[in-house]
Amino acid sequence: MKPSKKVWLIIGIAIFAIVLAVLFSMYSRQAGEREQLEKSLEDAQFLLPQLTAQKEDLEDQLAQAQSLLDRSRAEFPESVECIEYGEDLFEIADDCNLELTTLRPSKPTAKKVGAVTYSVSSFAVSVRGEVSDILDFVDALRAGVDFQLPWGAEVTSVKISYSGGESTAGTATINLNIYAYKGE
Repeated sequence: MKPSKKVWLIIGIAIFAIVLAVLFSMYSRQAGEREQLEKSLEDAQFLLPQLTAQKEDLEDQLAQAQSLLDRSRAEFPESVECIEYGEDLFEIADDCNLELTTLRPSKPTAKKVGAVTYSVSSFAVSVRGEVSDILDFVDALRAGVDFQLPWGAEVTSVKISYSGGESTAGTATINLNIYAYKGE
């Protein structure tokens, strides 16, 4: 049996309707996606200037923080060394039975000798006690025996004053340079 023209027409219309329904469904889905993408694009375009400005601000903050960190790194090890040197100087003065009355450090500088770089810190140290103890203190600084850290001292000047007479008590101002290996 051969299907009639009406059956073929109904089958054709049904296939056409199915294809049309599938195409309409795909178009609707794509239209919804397009609408969603357009909204996302609008949101992104709205946020872009704000995010760009925020990024520039954060980059500026990063540059400032990096600069501050670099400055802090450059100064921190030197100040720690000065504190550690001060601890040694107080301990040496105590061992020599002296009262360390003043300790004035200067900012450390770098001194290169050949391929080796040294950190050089200048100190003005004032002590009070017996003149013989003051001389022992100066000798201990020059010898570097009691140093806890790997550093050496160069005594650049010593000014001793004492009252004279029977008293051997006096005061001294000692200027010295402390050399420490920086290591690079």
